Amino acid sequence: MEAMIETSCLGKRYGSTWALRECTLAVQAGHVVAMVGPNGAGKTTLLNLAVGLAMPSAGGITVLGGRPAGSMAALDGIAFVAQDMPLYKNLSAADMLHLNRNLNRRFDQGYAQARLGELGIPLKRKTGKLSGGQQAQLALTLALARRPRLLVLDEPLANLDPLARHDFMATVMTAAAADGMSVVLSSHVLAELERVADYLILLSHGRVQVAGEVEDLLASHRMLTGPAAEAGKYDERPVVHARRAEAMAHLLVRATAADAVPPGWEAHPVGLEELVLAYLRQPSAAALSSPARTQEVTK
Repeated sequence: MEAMIETSCLGKRYGSTWALRECTLAVQAGHVVAMVGPNGAGKTTLLNLAVGLAMPSAGGITVLGGRPAGSMAALDGIAFVAQDMPLYKNLSAADMLHLNRNLNRRFDQGYAQARLGELGIPLKRKTGKLSGGQQAQLALTLALARRPRLLVLDEPLANLDPLARHDFMATVMTAAAADGMSVVLSSHVLAELERVADYLILLSHGRVQVAGEVEDLLASHRMLTGPAAEAGKYDERPVVHARRAEAMAHLLVRATAADAVPPGWEAHPVGLEELVLAYLRQPSAAALSSPARTQEVTK
């Protein structure tokens, strides 16, 4: 399978500050990718490099099976929705369709009009008068009407209420399933990501901390629960994060269901949100997924 996004020692510097550095990864086609990390971790920088809004300071990045990021061949197959929903507030929804039809070499006007009709978004209403959920759906419709192979979403859920978030993601997943589109989604809303993502990229301090298929990552981690007084005995185990109470300790460790459980301890599977939070709390920890599925993760 071709790589939708592939980077090699990628870095981006603003002045003397590195926003992203030594980023090496490969994400194959067909994935819904969750990109997470604290503010300032480099998420937006990586997405901007992927869609050609920024140029690398070091290394390289290709998209859509080897096309240089930002090239005409790449841009024809990528749609991008930024966090601020770049819509002209004084233009109507119909004006936005007309504008995008004339600015893009490929734009499915019929699809866009039909979709806005299904959503009950008036074509004659100015975008500034639409609700936050309607503005998000309009921006998403404009992106999907380009029939992209790769849809890049940078914090599109940040300002939406729970129902609008659910509807937005339902649209994304329906389009991905119908058209075979790959999706990269940056978000802090872990509950939504856990529901839809099958690939995870976690950035910390401008570097890739974790990358791999969600199924593989979850299968290679366990939560150990046991006496707090004995937690120190297992420091030699690959512990990602330890949480100790007065009597009990909870250790998230890199282990599989087949690995032996220490006497007096219990092992439980972990969810994506639990896994992400553990790594966010321990920025120095790094995890590798199956080498057959992920080429490299920078430690």
